[in-house]
Amino acid sequence: MTDSIDDATVLDALFNGSPQGLFVLDADWRVTRYNPSGRGVQNLPPEAVLGHRVEDFAPGFEPDQFQAVIDEFLATGGPLRGRLVRGPSPSDPDRTLAVEVSLFPLPGPGDGSQGVVAVVEDVTERQAAADRLAVLGTVHAGVGTSLDAAATARELVRALVPGFADAASVDLLDEGWDGAAGQAAPSPADAPLRRVAFAPETAERSRNDGDSRPFPFPTPFTQVLNDLRPRLVRVSPDEPWLATAPDGFAPLLRARVHSMIVVALTARDTVLGLLTLYRNRTDAFEGADLDVARQAASTAAAHLDNARSYLREHTVATALQRRLQPGEVPELSAVETAHVYLPENAGGTWFDVVPLSGARVALAVGDVFGQGVEAAATMGQLRVALRTLALQDLETDDLLARLDEVAAQLPGVSAVPAGSPAGRCAVTVYDPVSRQCVMVRAGHPAPLLIGPDGSPIEVEVPEGPPLGAGGERVYAPAVVDLPPGTLLAHCTEGLLAAGGSDRTVATRRLTQVLSSTGRPLRELCDTAVYAMAPSRHDDAVLLLARTRALPAEQIADWTLPADVSVVSTARRLVERQLAAWHLDEVAFTTELVATELVTNAILYGTGPVRLRLIHDRDRLLCEVTDANSASPHLRHARDSDEGGRGLYIVMKLTRRWGVRHNRTDKTIWAEQRLDDGPAEPPAPPRGFDIDAVPEL
Repeated sequence: MTDSIDDATVLDALFNGSPQGLFVLDADWRVTRYNPSGRGVQNLPPEAVLGHRVEDFAPGFEPDQFQAVIDEFLATGGPLRGRLVRGPSPSDPDRTLAVEVSLFPLPGPGDGSQGVVAVVEDVTERQAAADRLAVLGTVHAGVGTSLDAAATARELVRALVPGFADAASVDLLDEGWDGAAGQAAPSPADAPLRRVAFAPETAERSRNDGDSRPFPFPTPFTQVLNDLRPRLVRVSPDEPWLATAPDGFAPLLRARVHSMIVVALTARDTVLGLLTLYRNRTDAFEGADLDVARQAASTAAAHLDNARSYLREHTVATALQRRLQPGEVPELSAVETAHVYLPENAGGTWFDVVPLSGARVALAVGDVFGQGVEAAATMGQLRVALRTLALQDLETDDLLARLDEVAAQLPGVSAVPAGSPAGRCAVTVYDPVSRQCVMVRAGHPAPLLIGPDGSPIEVEVPEGPPLGAGGERVYAPAVVDLPPGTLLAHCTEGLLAAGGSDRTVATRRLTQVLSSTGRPLRELCDTAVYAMAPSRHDDAVLLLARTRALPAEQIADWTLPADVSVVSTARRLVERQLAAWHLDEVAFTTELVATELVTNAILYGTGPVRLRLIHDRDRLLCEVTDANSASPHLRHARDSDEGGRGLYIVMKLTRRWGVRHNRTDKTIWAEQRLDDGPAEPPAPPRGFDIDAVPEL
């Protein structure tokens, strides 16, 4: 049987050979025995340790760290294991240690405490690896919360400072952030980079936020841009690359930066910029830190590339959206208009002002659900479709029903399940002759009406289904007569829903702003934007129109019996009216147009014939109305035909012509431009006998 080994021998073996630091502390926390081979005290003489408290021979450790461990030990009264403490090594102050401290009570006589045994384990390398993983976890969790490049760069430097670096900066190439293609690798040394983020904000730096200029050549920065390999750089006054720009790099030396890492931010073979990390207080960077910097840069570069792609698409979508808007609105007799258009989100918000026959005007606003290029393209298609349908002189309810059919057939919309609409819109048609206003809407806010005295005009506009939703299409119009000077206000959801406010409250606030009807419309638009404060995350449109009425002296209206003998009477009426308007230079042309239209209505229409002339600014409108709903069409008469050329003559003599229907009759109209001078009569087509035209 082997003799038992006494405790003293075991204790001596532990204190002399254990790699862990063992310390016996008395009741005053002074060292009475320790392990000289433990890391951190190997090179210290015994007299520097024995009889001293830990903070005496390890002055670099924060006293509060040890005191917190001691307080916890005293509070529990039992063993305390694995408390992490950091600080410089007592034997090598340039090296930072991470140690785990465990405390065990050392019983004395009568169960009293004689002292404490402290076990100190060096976990510097293990903790460094854990810290690196923690840094990457912080980067993954905190970077990329938005699609803004500058915000992403700021998130990156905040995630790396101070946990991994004492300072950090992000510099991005100017190219590629305006919608154009980025800089393919490698990047030229003279490419300017813009400082977009730096942390901490109080640290001295070589360039300010927003500065855009190339880095000096040759330096680690230009080398990384050239080959995209990250570099761990030692910083000292004798480094040759510092001599390339001593003034520019002086802040590094003044801040006592001793090491830095420069790594390229790349995504999809495109250089985005540089990430630079600096240390001047903590230990110098090591080779393992390069992997952390590389992975952090890769994560951030992916988010920056997403931000760049979003910006490119947003730029394209915004440009497309602006290009598809109506542009300069013409001067109209029916209304005075002004608008404000805020395409903040590159979505599908749109508006239009469409001059119609009879001096009328159509006002429309709408939006398409979604964002980006597809939404902008869909918006453009819907706006063009609405303008085309409006120019066909369809009634407003029929117009929206046709537009709904168009919306359901647009690419990407027809595949949407029923109940998922493509967009919304509201349309108003105003007639300055009758002062009648017709309003209809498809899932869109109704227009606001404010009378000339500033009081609101309450009109219930039935809300029809959104465009492209399918199902039953019922769009009931609201009809109201408006006095001149009435303000019509069309706005989109983006203006009313600003800040998440209640829709009723927002509508009331907008009505109050617009009640100052005497102010210029452009000024009212700006004031409304200031008061409503639209969200920067949604598009907004406000279209204002102040109604006018055509003076009675600019309108001539006659009702004639449906008899061919009245054609000469119609000519004389037209001649006299044009003389009163001092438009003798277009008398022959207008008489011929009126003759053909009246003759056509008598021969093919029903009931009395209504002839109307409208002198509207720089155009002359001739309209003939009858009770037959059948639309005429342009015919190509044969040589032997005696008729069939009336609309051909009208087409050749006027700028444009068309047919307008309502519930009980139809109107054929033709428009002449007065600023173009009198039209030359067309050459008579083959087979046309001018003598067949009724006599004047």
